Amino acid sequence: MNMSLSLARAVADAVLYEGYLLYPYRASSQKNQSRWQFGILGPPGAALAGAGEEPDMFADCLLSPGPHAELEVHLRFLQLQTRTAEKADDGGGFSPVDELTIGAKRWLSWDEAIEQEVTLGPFSVAGLIGEDGPLALPIEIAAGIDVEDLDASGLDGVVPLPGRLVRRRRALQGEVRLEASDAGRGLVRLRVAASNTAALPEPIGKQDAIAVSFIGTHLLLSAHDADFVSLLEPPEGALQAAQSCAQHRCWPVLAGPEGQRDVLLVSPIILYDHPAVAPESSVALYDSTEIDEILTLRVLTLTEEEKAEARATDPRAAAIIDRCEAMSPEELQQLHGILRNPHSLAEPSLAEPSFDEPLFDWPAVQTPEGALTPDPAEDLPWWEPEAEARVQPEADAVVINGVPVARGSRVRVTPRRRADAQDLFFAGQTGRVTSVHFDVDGSTHVGLVLEQDPAADLHEGYGRSFYYAPDELEPLEALEPLGPLPPGGDPETQEGKEGP
Repeated sequence: MNMSLSLARAVADAVLYEGYLLYPYRASSQKNQSRWQFGILGPPGAALAGAGEEPDMFADCLLSPGPHAELEVHLRFLQLQTRTAEKADDGGGFSPVDELTIGAKRWLSWDEAIEQEVTLGPFSVAGLIGEDGPLALPIEIAAGIDVEDLDASGLDGVVPLPGRLVRRRRALQGEVRLEASDAGRGLVRLRVAASNTAALPEPIGKQDAIAVSFIGTHLLLSAHDADFVSLLEPPEGALQAAQSCAQHRCWPVLAGPEGQRDVLLVSPIILYDHPAVAPESSVALYDSTEIDEILTLRVLTLTEEEKAEARATDPRAAAIIDRCEAMSPEELQQLHGILRNPHSLAEPSLAEPSFDEPLFDWPAVQTPEGALTPDPAEDLPWWEPEAEARVQPEADAVVINGVPVARGSRVRVTPRRRADAQDLFFAGQTGRVTSVHFDVDGSTHVGLVLEQDPAADLHEGYGRSFYYAPDELEPLEALEPLGPLPPGGDPETQEGKEGP
């Protein structure tokens, strides 16, 4: 048993179920009318018809093989399973219904999914480069139907079988392709591709397309007598080969414990090398990378009727509610977050972590006109209270257009880059600076609250700010003074305003 592979499965399972079911976990919720967000391989033609996703994904990766290098491929995905609630009728048969209630129990008709994993190999890496490759490996997943009779024993006046659940699965057809080539310097470039090959008659409908799709598709590659090479941080000798690798709808990262390189996760979600599920995250919430603490607290605010509907929607939704309700105060507190040292695992081969780099690259932080914060001692290590004490966001300043800007300064927001919708809504508004931050990457961030926001004082009291780069702000001190802002007033209507 490959221990790295076993440990990588925890993250792979999180990828598999990401977006499976969204808060508030009810079938009637608008958010759950369109599901299956990541890693969908739709049937050919579905994307062009607007009925589904593209049929394929592929990723190039680098392998440093030994003389007996072998590769094993694990294709993992969800197969859609339609669960239909059926009610017994007077003629001895069953009729489908949207909802079925028997005594205190309730079931909804709903699309579930079941896990599938196909293991391929092992394959000789030398063979893949030579006469055995490239390989095209067919994937066949059988259709199925399961019937669950709902027992009504103990209920007065009810027939023995008042209803049933019928679960149906469509057959899936696909293919995994492996292709390897010499990448130089003792490296092998491996391309692994997965595709859906199901044939559907036209016109292709959305329900038919998703029914024969591979959902949450990802691959785990396990190597024997070989190491995978990080594409995020390739060693110097592999940099050129790494830059030549291509990816389509997925991204390969080293998986398993830090320091191990024999397992690769090819994920439809971009991750860092050696991703891990935080130990504080004790409940699988499925909801598109939302914050566990927020989701848990929101689950606890659901009404009893809403919780009942969620439980009737899906067994996994029922498990979420039960687990959240059973959380102790200590478990809830753990979800609030924790500060971890980002360098603690950077060099697993060392007995102790190294903190030789300074906390801030101060020359890079300086603006062309110079920040007002004094230079720290050059010999301070990366993580020391003395070094951190030299950074005081509520007292530090930065020069913008020749004007010192610090806490209390008034500025106008002029988003120019990286602008999202929210930035554009705030364009032209004025704000009051709350802090100036210099980060370890050499960037400067100015925190502010908007003067037009009636809750600005409340946000500032709680430490909530909007953050902008210095070149996205215009100091108002350099303009003609606007005068005091009356309660509820709009600075855009004040006289003396310069600029657009």
